[in-house]
Amino acid sequence: MNELSNTDFHEMLRQRLAASLPGIARCSDFEPELAYGRHQGPPAHDARQAAVLLLVYPCEGTYRIPLTVRPVSMAAHGGQVSFPGGEIEPGETVEQAALRECCEELGQAGDDVELLGRLSPLYVFASNFHVTPCVAWSPIRPEFMPNAAEVANLLEPSIVELLNPERRGEHLIERRGVRFRVPHICYGEYQIWGATSVILAEFLQIIAELTC
Repeated sequence: MNELSNTDFHEMLRQRLAASLPGIARCSDFEPELAYGRHQGPPAHDARQAAVLLLVYPCEGTYRIPLTVRPVSMAAHGGQVSFPGGEIEPGETVEQAALRECCEELGQAGDDVELLGRLSPLYVFASNFHVTPCVAWSPIRPEFMPNAAEVANLLEPSIVELLNPERRGEHLIERRGVRFRVPHICYGEYQIWGATSVILAEFLQIIAELTC
């Protein structure tokens, strides 16, 4: 990935997010085998609206994003890697919900956080959420204080690591007696898959455009 200054990077990212997005359909390689395109399809009539935050910040000479490992005790997506986020409360905008959820899960994101734009919404059919990802920028690494009730572990992969094709793989999952293939991105001992990897796929396509 070509080096960009902090100013160049987040301003270029802001401008790119304001243009036409790649879309979820171009990220189908990251969908589980039996998803049948449902992430990109229309949500159910009773789907709940949710927002997640993809926060970019410089750290140790590279750009990183925070991901959370959900406690295995959680009813929805327990043990999985996810972005900080959750359901949009009445009266909130998508961006307000994404920032609030990030603060609830990881502590204050910092006073200098700038919202840059949105990625394509997707339908998480397993939990019936219609999710809108928001992208934000912090000029410094926030002082994260993970909430143990919602975060079992904090991951901080660099964008360079996530772009590395050698980190791509797949595993098998069994649900209701059916085994199926699930593409993932490896980070340490963790596998990033499902809606999180689909969101990452679109973001990484945009980053590749900016840095090629």
